[in-house]
Amino acid sequence: MKAGYLQYTPMLGEIRKNAENILEFIKSHKPDEKIDLLVLPEMILTGYAFPDKASLSRVCSEEFNDFTLAFCKEVSSVTGGYTVAGYPEFKNGLFFNSAMLTDKTTLVGNYQKSHLFGLEKDVFEPGESGFKVFSTPDFNVGIMICFDWVFPESARTLALSGADIIAHPVNLVMPYCQRAMFARSLENGVFTISANRCGTENWGSPLTFTGESIIYDPRGEMLARGPLDGQELKIVDMDISKAANKNLNSVNHLFKNRRTDLYYSV
Repeated sequence: MKAGYLQYTPMLGEIRKNAENILEFIKSHKPDEKIDLLVLPEMILTGYAFPDKASLSRVCSEEFNDFTLAFCKEVSSVTGGYTVAGYPEFKNGLFFNSAMLTDKTTLVGNYQKSHLFGLEKDVFEPGESGFKVFSTPDFNVGIMICFDWVFPESARTLALSGADIIAHPVNLVMPYCQRAMFARSLENGVFTISANRCGTENWGSPLTFTGESIIYDPRGEMLARGPLDGQELKIVDMDISKAANKNLNSVNHLFKNRRTDLYYSV
């Protein structure tokens, strides 16, 4: 299968312009063949640095959920496959930092970010969805968002639930994640796709996003790495059967060899 990321720099609050520009960028840079899965960054249509709920509310409302869904379905129409994109979900008067999975016709799944980072806690509610794996005819995809990577339980839960690929929309500002995803892939025997953005926004102090979107295979081999700055659509070939093999060698199994009786569980 073919899967990859879009590394992109949205304009803060310019939802319709971002949507138009992203679609045009994908159309002009995509390969001729089908893209089975494309992962877009966290909060891709809105930008990130909304200092409070009121400022985000001026840009987003319940109608934005539907706009995002229509946008993702259009992306899937262009690629021929599935799309994962991060967005601020407005639900029952509250905001969640979420990501949706769509094909060209429907919403396949939705995930709400479990671990909020920094000042996000002033704007968003902790996610209520839990870590879910969504099945397609050809692969199983789990979703986590940005700071979820710090907690190994996030990726492990998705892997134990059958994920072949972890789609990871991010807006990274710390320099650690791209290296850490090597471990998340290797320790769980899964593909990971971290789709980051670039540019700078101000949230009390400047936030500079680190680019370098990254893809690893189930043995920790780097399949792609984006530039430090700039926009890129990167698609790689994936042998999805590699994610089914949890044997690290002839005698060691990533899951069966765990000593769960010894692990601290709280």
